[in-house]
Amino acid sequence: MVAMISSCGILPRVGPNKREIYSGSVQRQGDAFVVTVNDRVTRATAVQPALGFTEEFRNAGRLGSDTIRPGDTLGLTIWENVDDGLLAGEAANQTVLEEVQVDGAGFIFVPYAGRIRAAGNTPEAIRRIITSKLDEQTPDPQVQVRRLAGDGSTVSLVGAVGGQGVYPIERPTRTLSAMLANAGGIAIEPEIAQITVIRGDQRSKVWFQDLFKHPEFDIALRAGDRILVEEDTRAFTALGATGAQARVPFESQTLSAVEALAQVGGLSATASDPTGVFVMRNEPAAIANQVLGRTDLQGAQRLIYVLDLTKPNGMFMARDFSVRDDDTLYVTEAPFAQWSKVISALTGTLGAVSTVTTASDALGGG
Repeated sequence: MVAMISSCGILPRVGPNKREIYSGSVQRQGDAFVVTVNDRVTRATAVQPALGFTEEFRNAGRLGSDTIRPGDTLGLTIWENVDDGLLAGEAANQTVLEEVQVDGAGFIFVPYAGRIRAAGNTPEAIRRIITSKLDEQTPDPQVQVRRLAGDGSTVSLVGAVGGQGVYPIERPTRTLSAMLANAGGIAIEPEIAQITVIRGDQRSKVWFQDLFKHPEFDIALRAGDRILVEEDTRAFTALGATGAQARVPFESQTLSAVEALAQVGGLSATASDPTGVFVMRNEPAAIANQVLGRTDLQGAQRLIYVLDLTKPNGMFMARDFSVRDDDTLYVTEAPFAQWSKVISALTGTLGAVSTVTTASDALGGG
């Protein structure tokens, strides 16, 4: 009966055993390479996505805080050295233009001075231009130009930030980290936060923590920049004799096999086989050739990495081996667990037979 139950394959289990996985290897006419993890394999597979801003983003200088741009608003005050001046209002010899907006072409209009190019100039340069034009019509004019709040240079922030919206680029917020702080900071765990900056047709991404580890990534902002804050979307799938079977997101920039097992509750104490921890992935040809010591492989290859946690350095290997996006982490059941199922099935069958016999005897006796 034991042989029959074992051979029929009717017992429940979490997935294939080690023998079945090895049978699918290339060495046995399968389509996957089965590789035991060692120091060389660990080094060859330690590839993580490199995020960082391109040179175009890093080399952009900070905007001058006094540079006027289309959409900005200026305040003008003009004093004339005559009793009845060209622009004099109720206040003697003084004219105040509260809000003069720079148009889309970058110009403003000042009475008697005409249309003046404001965009690209500082308030001081605009003051000199207006003074020069009015000096031809009124003696010794005095001009004051103030930059008011405006929408000339703004960026948009969306995603996991404290306050989504459109923010002006001002003196304190000319860099990425300062603008994020101005928007209330990020609303997700810093370890998994990614910052994407879109500038025209260019796009670049960086880890949030790298803004402070690498000062060159705290780039200067430009008008029209779009900033997206989002969680890391990488994940792996855990199956087999582990604490949980699920698709699990990464909780840090890098993830080792030991950390991945810990995220799903570790190995099942009553069912797992610590000699059969497998990591399955489609490996790029460049890495597959390096791992296998070959040069002829082309295209992505199916690789199954084997970790034996019972070896003297097995835990170190698992600690150093990197799990990557879309990996499948599978832990086989121990032979004893399958044998226990056979015994349970056998004793359960005998119990059922005994119950039926007892019931039959009772009916016959009645």
